[in-house]
Amino acid sequence: MELSELWFILIAVLFTGFFFLEGFDFGVGMATRFLARSQTERSIMVNTIGPFWDANEVWLLTGGGAIFAAFPNWYATMFSGYYIPLLVVLLALIARGVSFEFRSKIPSSQWTNSWDWALFFGSLLPPFLLGVLFTSMLKGMPIDKDMNMSAGFIDFINIYSLWGGLTVTLLCYLHGLNYLTLKTEGELRKRSASLAKKIVFAVLGALAVFVGLSWLMTDIFQVRRIPELILAALVVIIYALSYMFISKKREGLAFTMSGLGLICTVLVIFTGLFPRVMISSINKAFDLTVYNASSGAYSLKIMTIVALTILPFILGYTIWSYYIFRKRVTDKEHLTY
Repeated sequence: MELSELWFILIAVLFTGFFFLEGFDFGVGMATRFLARSQTERSIMVNTIGPFWDANEVWLLTGGGAIFAAFPNWYATMFSGYYIPLLVVLLALIARGVSFEFRSKIPSSQWTNSWDWALFFGSLLPPFLLGVLFTSMLKGMPIDKDMNMSAGFIDFINIYSLWGGLTVTLLCYLHGLNYLTLKTEGELRKRSASLAKKIVFAVLGALAVFVGLSWLMTDIFQVRRIPELILAALVVIIYALSYMFISKKREGLAFTMSGLGLICTVLVIFTGLFPRVMISSINKAFDLTVYNASSGAYSLKIMTIVALTILPFILGYTIWSYYIFRKRVTDKEHLTY
């Protein structure tokens, strides 16, 4: 295996970790607007992700940094071509992060409600826009021989990319609801489980349509037919199991299944791309690949040594933090956020 191929896998792992961990943060943020029936319940929900959300976002930053260092041509084409949607993602994440800190600073319902809306949209827009971004990459974007992307409105916004964004949003919402069943008690916990059972059907329907659109509008099932079909079947089985575990109140297993569903969905995207990193809709000869978009061999070698040295500490800290804050959150505790 070449180092450029290894770094493609590592970047896929980083984005997989991001959607698994930040996915339930986004889901909880979306649920605060409609699932909570009081400001106290909304604060409980926010407190369930309070110790984790900033660390979970680091996975996205690390993924972007890894693309910059390992695949500078990919980074230049993607971040310039997707400048506006990525800017909106950044602003939404900033508004979301600020809302955690500001919503409880002034004892005013209007103040708190304004920041709760910022939390909602800051949790809704990033998964939707990232879903649009990644699915449009699968469909192909107008990239020329100089690796410049000149995309129009319909290249970004079309039935496939919009449906991809909707599907990713629903996956994160379900993941967040399953997380709330693990971290809350009483009526809030029951409503989370009840809504999760309903959302599973929407998720399965959205995934079925997404697979059909991918078959018709992309080449991922031609390039990697067997792996993609296996992953697609796994996703359906996983969410069927998620429904079963929710119904049987096996909340830990239900949360695991929704997380595995997100993981397999991200793997569908990266498996369909490889060895390409961006697909040109102008000419297949203009595709960016792990070979023509990568850094030099020496740079990749140094990066690999550093990454393998630091990664165990990062994983250890992440596991430790989740262990420390493993208990359920109730209204009897001090509501920090």
